[in-house]
Amino acid sequence: MNRRRSVRIRGRFIGIAAVVALAAAVPLVLNHAAGASTARGAKSGVDLTDPHKKDIAMQLVSSAENSSLDWKAQYKYIEDIGDGRGYTAGIIGFCSGTGDMLDLVQLYTNRKPGNVLAKYLPALRKVNGTDSHAGLDPTFTRDWVTAAKDPAFQQAQNDERDRVYFNPAVSQAKKDGLRALGQFAYYDAAVMHGPDGLGAIRSNALKKAKPPAQGGDEVKYLNAFLDARVVEMKKEEAHSDTSRVDTEQRVFLRNGNLDLDPPLSWKVYGDPYTIPR
Repeated sequence: MNRRRSVRIRGRFIGIAAVVALAAAVPLVLNHAAGASTARGAKSGVDLTDPHKKDIAMQLVSSAENSSLDWKAQYKYIEDIGDGRGYTAGIIGFCSGTGDMLDLVQLYTNRKPGNVLAKYLPALRKVNGTDSHAGLDPTFTRDWVTAAKDPAFQQAQNDERDRVYFNPAVSQAKKDGLRALGQFAYYDAAVMHGPDGLGAIRSNALKKAKPPAQGGDEVKYLNAFLDARVVEMKKEEAHSDTSRVDTEQRVFLRNGNLDLDPPLSWKVYGDPYTIPR
């Protein structure tokens, strides 16, 4: 698989010219956004917990994480991408070195004792916090693919995604008065940087602008949030490609699509994607 995702900094653990150009475009965004989202009709105001919107969010993340819109095909994905976090696997990249893979396998085992991955729990506890494969090789990747065929393991991945990343991120975004695009921006940040990383990005954005819940302008605040996100991404060389912000989320923001309504067209790593409806 052509896995070209950026290395994530779990909370437990664009070029200058482009930024200037985007900053110059902000006034246009402010003028356009006020009417564009309202003009999208009956779907306006539906948040990211709506099943269709949530599926869109997963496709957007998958385009950046797996170079594919088929996010359900990623239950079986597993490899060591050389980011110092051991194995990365599943629909949002659970990592053997950051604890969320351990939590996932433990949940699966609680629900289905004796599953094909249960025997790796002692090894996953030992390698947590490292990039080691000790006790996992040579059969763990094969057994992960086998487990991924089990609907119970797929559901466990969905549930851990929601518990750790999706639900907290969307809940915070709604408290800040953000619509679906802002909710997605928070979620995508949580996937890459972890919940703590999202909190840090949000704190930095709040120094520059107020969210709607505090009487601020939504577009101005989201620009501040994405600015802070880019700064956080650039703290590591592996994050130097910020296209999941610059040519994805910024595109939707410039179009005034605060409700994240399809059709959606964007690029990640230069590759074009479209969700028609």
